[in-house]
Amino acid sequence: MATADTIEAKELNLVGKVELRIALTDSDAKLESILNTYLPPLLLKLASDYVSVRNKVISICQHLNTRIKAPNIRLPVPALLKQYKENKNALIRHFDILYIQDGLPRLSVSERLALLPNLVKGFHKNFHDSARHTASLFNMFLKLLHSMTFPPRGSAEDSASRDNLGFVDNIDDAQFIASWIGKLILFSPTPSSKRLPGLTTEDCSFLQRYGKKETWQPEVAEGMNVVETKVLAAKFLASGAFTDAERFLPALYASSDTNSRLSDIGDDMMKRAISAISLEDDAILQQLFGLYLGTRGTDGSLPARPLLQVKLLALLCKSKRATSYTTENIKIVKEGLTPSTQAHVTSSVMAAQGLEASKLRTQIFAYTNWLARVSDSADIDLVAPYIVSQLRAYIESQGWPTCHEQTSGLRIEVSSLRSLGYETIGVLAKSSAEKLVLDEDLDLLRWLFDSLTADSTGRDVSLSIEQALSSILGAFGGDLTPEIAESLERLLLHNMQRQPGDDEGAGFKIVRSTRFTAVRYANRCLPFQNFKARWINVLALSSGANERREILDEGRKGLDPYWYRMLNPVKSANAKGEPSERLKYGLPRLVDLLEQFFGKGSIWNSMLSPGLPLPMADAYGIAVAFCCNVLYSECLSHAAPTIDDEWDRRLATLIANDEMSRQTVRKYLHATAKEHRQGSAPETLLRVAFRGMVASEGKGATFCSACLLQLCSLSADESLGVIVPSITLLRDPIVSNDKTVRQVSARLFGILGSHKDCSHTELQKLLKDFDVICRGWQEAVGSGFFQIHGAMLARAYYWSRRAFRGQSTTLPNNEQSVETDVDIILEVLNKSQDNTLLDAATVCMTELSISGIISPNSLASRHSLADTLKILAKSAEKGNENAIKALGSLGIQSNKDTTEDVILRQIFDVLCKLHEVREPTVQFSIGEALSYVAVGWESKALVTVLDVDTCPPRSTSRNPSLPWILDRILESCKTTKPALRQASAIWLLSMVQFCGHLPTFQGRLRECQVAFKGFLTDRESLNQETASRGLSLVYEKGDRGLKDDLVRDLVGSFTGSSVNMSGSISAETQLFEPGALPTGDGSISTYKDIMSLAAEVGNPSLVYKFMSLAANNAIWSSRAAFGRFGLSNILSDSSIDGYLAQNPKLYPALFRYRFDPNTNVRGSMNEIWTALVREPTTTIDQHFDTIMSDLLRNILAKEWRTRQACCAAIADLVQSRPAAKFEKYVGEIWTLTFKVCDDIKDSVRTAAMALARVLIGILTRGLEAGDSSTKSAGAMLEHVLPFLLSPSGLESPAQDVQSFSLSALLQIIKKSTKTALRPFVPDLVGRLILLLSSLEPEGIEYIRLRAEQYGVTGQQIDDARLSGVRGSPMLEAIERCLDFLDEMSIQELRRPLENAVTTGLGLPSRVGGSRVLVSLSTRHDFIFKPHANYFLRLARKQVLDRNETISASYSAACGYLARLASDEEILRLVEHCRKLYFDSDDERHRVVAGEIVSSISKYAADRFNALAAEILPFVFLAKQDSYELAKIPFQETWSESVGGSRTVLLYMREIIQLAMQYLDSPRWSLKHTAAFTIAEAINSTGGGISDSTAKVIWPGLDKALDGKTWDGKEEVLQAFIKFVRVDNVVTQDGTTWARIQKIVLRESKRNNPTYRQHALSCLAVYVELRDSIDLAGEVYNVAAPIIEDLLAGSDDMDHHMQSEDLPPKTMYGLYPSEDHNETQSWSQPANKWHRKEETLANAQAALLRSINPQIQSNQDLSTHLSRALALTEKTLSENGSRIVHNAIYEAQKSLCQKLEKSLSRQSLSEAMVALLIRFVNGLSKSQDQVEQTRVKAAEVAATLVPFSGRSEHVRAALIDWISSARTHERSVLVQQSLDRARRAIPDV
Repeated sequence: MATADTIEAKELNLVGKVELRIALTDSDAKLESILNTYLPPLLLKLASDYVSVRNKVISICQHLNTRIKAPNIRLPVPALLKQYKENKNALIRHFDILYIQDGLPRLSVSERLALLPNLVKGFHKNFHDSARHTASLFNMFLKLLHSMTFPPRGSAEDSASRDNLGFVDNIDDAQFIASWIGKLILFSPTPSSKRLPGLTTEDCSFLQRYGKKETWQPEVAEGMNVVETKVLAAKFLASGAFTDAERFLPALYASSDTNSRLSDIGDDMMKRAISAISLEDDAILQQLFGLYLGTRGTDGSLPARPLLQVKLLALLCKSKRATSYTTENIKIVKEGLTPSTQAHVTSSVMAAQGLEASKLRTQIFAYTNWLARVSDSADIDLVAPYIVSQLRAYIESQGWPTCHEQTSGLRIEVSSLRSLGYETIGVLAKSSAEKLVLDEDLDLLRWLFDSLTADSTGRDVSLSIEQALSSILGAFGGDLTPEIAESLERLLLHNMQRQPGDDEGAGFKIVRSTRFTAVRYANRCLPFQNFKARWINVLALSSGANERREILDEGRKGLDPYWYRMLNPVKSANAKGEPSERLKYGLPRLVDLLEQFFGKGSIWNSMLSPGLPLPMADAYGIAVAFCCNVLYSECLSHAAPTIDDEWDRRLATLIANDEMSRQTVRKYLHATAKEHRQGSAPETLLRVAFRGMVASEGKGATFCSACLLQLCSLSADESLGVIVPSITLLRDPIVSNDKTVRQVSARLFGILGSHKDCSHTELQKLLKDFDVICRGWQEAVGSGFFQIHGAMLARAYYWSRRAFRGQSTTLPNNEQSVETDVDIILEVLNKSQDNTLLDAATVCMTELSISGIISPNSLASRHSLADTLKILAKSAEKGNENAIKALGSLGIQSNKDTTEDVILRQIFDVLCKLHEVREPTVQFSIGEALSYVAVGWESKALVTVLDVDTCPPRSTSRNPSLPWILDRILESCKTTKPALRQASAIWLLSMVQFCGHLPTFQGRLRECQVAFKGFLTDRESLNQETASRGLSLVYEKGDRGLKDDLVRDLVGSFTGSSVNMSGSISAETQLFEPGALPTGDGSISTYKDIMSLAAEVGNPSLVYKFMSLAANNAIWSSRAAFGRFGLSNILSDSSIDGYLAQNPKLYPALFRYRFDPNTNVRGSMNEIWTALVREPTTTIDQHFDTIMSDLLRNILAKEWRTRQACCAAIADLVQSRPAAKFEKYVGEIWTLTFKVCDDIKDSVRTAAMALARVLIGILTRGLEAGDSSTKSAGAMLEHVLPFLLSPSGLESPAQDVQSFSLSALLQIIKKSTKTALRPFVPDLVGRLILLLSSLEPEGIEYIRLRAEQYGVTGQQIDDARLSGVRGSPMLEAIERCLDFLDEMSIQELRRPLENAVTTGLGLPSRVGGSRVLVSLSTRHDFIFKPHANYFLRLARKQVLDRNETISASYSAACGYLARLASDEEILRLVEHCRKLYFDSDDERHRVVAGEIVSSISKYAADRFNALAAEILPFVFLAKQDSYELAKIPFQETWSESVGGSRTVLLYMREIIQLAMQYLDSPRWSLKHTAAFTIAEAINSTGGGISDSTAKVIWPGLDKALDGKTWDGKEEVLQAFIKFVRVDNVVTQDGTTWARIQKIVLRESKRNNPTYRQHALSCLAVYVELRDSIDLAGEVYNVAAPIIEDLLAGSDDMDHHMQSEDLPPKTMYGLYPSEDHNETQSWSQPANKWHRKEETLANAQAALLRSINPQIQSNQDLSTHLSRALALTEKTLSENGSRIVHNAIYEAQKSLCQKLEKSLSRQSLSEAMVALLIRFVNGLSKSQDQVEQTRVKAAEVAATLVPFSGRSEHVRAALIDWISSARTHERSVLVQQSLDRARRAIPDV
């Protein structure tokens, strides 16, 4: 116990000694010394174990606190800080903190900053020990930032700052400080809230030092400005003390701040920091989500501000990992889309919140899209349903389907967000279709359809709904369940029936059709086999031409299986054979189609009468045709044509021409008929087709009639029974005006009329009707010819079909007979001149001849056969194919079958003579007719003629006639006559096609093959195509052996292995026109050239084969031989590719020829390539190097065709290959491409430009994909950039080249990354600036020089040019290039940029240079600051450009550069402006100086304010400039830079000194400006001028008033008088008063009339101020002559002012006042008059006010009064101006007051009484004046009242005047004044 007491006593003793030392100090210095030594150890005793010791220390500290209040006492802050860091005792730390806080402000800046490393050390650990203490330390840290100067970024000092602060070893401290700086950026002191967005309650308390509200109150000593502190903290964060990862989050916070100073710094940091972190890091993502959503609990942080949330979402949109945070993502959508429920929010706040909410919701939608696109299926399935429900609720909250009216104030925002909502729903629904779309009710899909139907918000919204529906389309791509499919069918059918204007039962109105979308869904979501989907397609076509085109197109595509497959491609190659795919692509069942289209419930019920009108007639024919195609496809089954774009045409061709196909369909239809099923599909089709033909018009009738005829021709008689009873309905179509309908109807009449079940009565009636019509053919006119045409055909078809059926050609009872018709036909042929009737007659002749009713023999008995043949031949020569068929049909019925058959030869000769007809279709008809003649009914051409259910007729044998006919044709094939040669080829082709199946013909196929090969060399493409098709038919008709022989002969003739069948060819034989097949050295025309071409390949063994291959030039130079019939099939089937496999060097030449400019060569070579190269991709990859080398070698060949082909070939070659494949060729490709771009041939240049575009596309795609680090990208950039910037690129005179170069350059810059483009940026920026002018149209400068001729000014044109530059894509590209700069590359930019700025020509380039400087100064200030001085000097030299726009641009640039320049350089710039202003004689230079200074004040305000003492005096002087354009910028600068007019007092000395320098300037403008400056300085003082200021001003003011008068000098004089009013100047120096008096009198004597009025006014003021001296005499000497001259009508400047110079008088005869608004015609004389009156008034005022009764003797006073009154009386008498009168009465009033004051104790002398009476008498002159003047006169009278009591005479005179004036006075105001004066006069 004793030991403890001893220790306690010792400690108390030590503490007591320290206390004593402190108490004994008698000065602050001693106290400071003691504290430095003992304060830290004393505070350590606070850790003592004894309470008494601790209390003692606390009491000492309390005493100290009173002693150290003096600010000069410095505390040991470093020791205290060290002690704090090393000691963990809370009490010690508390007192350490207190004294550190007190002592820190007392240290110097350097001492404070020296504490920073120790202060920040251990921050992280300190926080965990004591958050409250750390809050105080952090507050000190923030205060130290206000004293810091941050080094340039990237400098050595900046790089070392991290090490200096100890952050290298203490990363936790760096992270801690960065984190709290970020929280500081989020912090905004608000007294009402304890937590803030992004900050918890604890965070807010920490930043406010746990309740110390003065922390952020700048008006308090310890407080700081929160905005300035944030900016400084952000700058510190941007320094090298922190890594990019550490500054990421704070930079994010700063970039979203509303303060641009802070956000600019944040944006710059974000650019660097974003690459340092990974957005896939969970720790980062948790922070981002936590910041966005806030934290839970009452003390947690609030969600971030909307602007920061937008930034956060933009970052989350780059993270795939973020999509897995499903809970957070749901919250984001929920909180972002839930409408605000705060009812108390005002409308203005709602508007502001609405704008932020709009941006946020837009970003939320973007994030939602990101989730839909990137999320894993499991994640999106979790979030999608909830998000979609929120989106639907959000849209419905706005009003659904129609938006509420109350949102119209934010209509655009609402519409935009609504659109995004729909689009996002579509994207999410597509991503999670199973959850959202594919339910049995299709709720979401139905809702979207309803929205599309009824949402009237706007077109943009409807497009978004359509986009959403398009997105969902893919959800139905798979197999649908029956329930879903049925729901979808009902939904689509319902939407097909909706029409705009209808009211829905749901309570909304239809405003938009959904038919197009419904059809799209039907075509893409339902299988082709779905018959209801096909019905939807039919409905889409139902409105015909009245429907929208896209709906019609979609409807047609849905009925075309090929287009359906194109719209719904197979998902994988392996799926093509799967059952689901077959179901999807399979044709619908015909039974289902017919039931849907024509069933009992359909509007086209097939059981209705055929004669009833048809609804939706436009679609009826299409529906029937589709059903027929389905029928034929079912019949043909596996033999059906391939589904392609010509499927329907191929199917129709098969049914019409192919015997096997027709037989198959006929068997099916007959089998169906035998089953006797009532209402079977064929019968239904017959019924509906018949109805469509008789009840519709136009295309519908055409479709139906064609289908009906085809069905009838193939159906069994049993099936036709359903339509036979309706035969009478055919009458109208038969006699209609439509030729096609007439022909088909007539043929149908023949088929049905000859049917066994046809009613004899009805048939007889129709035949008689037609007979009557036919017999009237000679009297027919107009449409009667059409009726006769139809009637003749109907009867002819009827008789011919009876003949086919084996029925009699004479009806019972001889009621009708064919003989009658034959006579009419022959009569028409011989006598009619009408083409319609002749056409009918020839068709009738054909039908009756084919059926055997007419034969050559029977015809000869009625009419000359020769004449008939002649008539038909004459018609055939005109190209009448019916006449040709009639000739051939006559040959069928020849009864003789010998070589001597004269009739056959006659017919054959007639047909052969028709070879002169050059129509190929006619020649094919002739070939068909020849087949009739040659083989009769055995010709395949007659397959379609037999259209009734019976066996075909048989002709007599044609065995002898076929050979000689074939011989004649083969002989004709060898002729040299072009027409006969072409006709023979076609005839031979027809004979092979129609007769090739006969044994006789089979033996002659080899001869036909030889003949066809002879045509392959013809130059006529038709002959070549005919031969190609003929060879193909010969190949098809032969047996296996024949096929092999034919192939061997064909290939042998091509390769030279057999004799050339087309004839011998010598080495000099010309094979084709020169240029048709180009080579590297020319073009081939002979065999000699072919050998050279083979030599080019480089393999001598190929010479003969390649020569033979090219022997038939027409084959290779024309595509005809390789058409759809062509040789390619034969060559492919014969496996010729082995030839190329053995000769790989042929590939390059063959590949190049595929791109030959000659279309024939190109087409043929493509066919050869396709036929010979089975796997092009593999082949090209295998021989890539060989092909590329060949192309590069030939791209500069002599032949232009070769150069052009090489360009196209290289473009094709590189597009489909990876960059690595041709990387080694990149440099050579670009070099050669640029050379060819300058080719002499235009087409070659075009091809080269196309190649360049391809290369640019490859480059930009590579750059965009991040492949910028490869050698190919770098090599391509090295080549392409110089070219694009060269005279061949952007500087090219060709507009298209310029456009391409610009587009390419912009793409490269836009798609490039900084790593790829940075090496090129310096040179690129300089070149782009120079090119800005090159892209400007040449006529702009011409227009500018002649601007006045076009009614504009040059400046207006320049302004437009400047606007164009600012919006130029070139400038945008330059800005992006600048974004890639770093510290190293900006060094390299100096020289190119300087060159562009100094040497650029034209306004765009010059202005562009200034814009670049501005951009560097604002957006890249960190790296540009070291160079700012240099470029400021550079810009300074450009401001004197002759063009004002350029000058202004660089003046502005100087202002921006001043932000970063040093103080010395800014002062040099200001000095330069002063030289421009003061030393130049050009007024524009003064304007430029003003613009520069104004720019500094606007764009570098902080720098301007720091140097205000150097700049503002100059600005103050220059703003007094008399030149308006020069004055304005200085005035604006002054008004924006100073706080009030008295600011001038701060710079008074500098202003006066500057002004005095130029008061002696030889330039009058400067001298006057200096004088005005002094005057304005006096006026700006506000009336209070100190002694020191007055002494500064006086010398300059004195000097300013020296010299002659000049315009505006009166302003200086008025300021002079204001200066004189200052009493202290007067009392201090009598000499000054003498000088002042001299100046006043001198200036009053000036003769300038304008100036003199002001000088006299100043004189009047001055004499009142100098009441201590007598100036009356001197003033009289000045004023009297002036008054006399003016009264005499004289003016020194305007000597004689005539009466006509006076302005017109007012209604009272007085002249108008100064502000009277009169016409311009007398404005100048009025000014002169006014000046004269003012001068006279001021002279009178000065004269009267100069009389000073107080210091003048009575005699002198009387003398002065007498003289003055004499002049006054004269003035009042001779001048009626109210201005003069008012001035006199004012002066008299003042004078009377002086007299009363001076003479109050004296008796009035007689002289004085007389003078006073004269005063009174003078008042009478006021009676004719205005009210104001009369009031002043009454006031003078009132001042004379005191004298009335001292003199009866004065009293009497005064009373008389008042009484008189009162009597005549009409103004109440004047009356009251007079009454007061009268009452004041004492009674006697």
